[in-house]
Amino acid sequence: MRLNILLLFILVIFCNSCSEKTDYYNLPSLSSDKNVNAVIEIPAGTNKKIEYNKKIRTFEIDKKNNKDRVIEFLPYLGNYGFIPSTYSDPKKGGDGDALDVLVLSENVEIGTVMEITPIGMLKLIDKGEIDYKIIAVPSDKEKKIIDIESFNGLTKDFPEVKNMIEIWFLNYNKEDEAIINGWENEKVAFEEIYKNKLQ
Repeated sequence: MRLNILLLFILVIFCNSCSEKTDYYNLPSLSSDKNVNAVIEIPAGTNKKIEYNKKIRTFEIDKKNNKDRVIEFLPYLGNYGFIPSTYSDPKKGGDGDALDVLVLSENVEIGTVMEITPIGMLKLIDKGEIDYKIIAVPSDKEKKIIDIESFNGLTKDFPEVKNMIEIWFLNYNKEDEAIINGWENEKVAFEEIYKNKLQ
């Protein structure tokens, strides 16, 4: 009888630990290899606006007027998400969220944590708030779809991709009053990440 109670107690503890959800928001900004980490909320090619709810640690479809938010434009051009353990401070003009990242690669599952190499930063201003977008590629060469290592490579070898990114962010949400305040290179993108790191 005592053995059964002990086994039941162990089983309950084990199940509770298994059901604990990953705290994606507070994962390290950098991997053990010193690459930048990105948490993917929205896979490439998706039209639904999915966001990570850090309070209950789940990925949810964003709602507007009790309806799922669907992008009524082209789907996301890359895997979209955030850089964990970063914070865009509203006191400094930020939007109060983690830094956004667009990873140019084949689509991956929601909740994927990818090691990335920033190649630039789109300086988007959304409703007067800083909403900069880190543009990146996977650090793993086998996962790359375009061979870019820098902003110069994006501008020189893939100017059409750069133009598509601009067009997409200016048009995916017709209700937003977004403007582009220019681009920055990979060095400034890294500086932005480090400047906004919480750890």
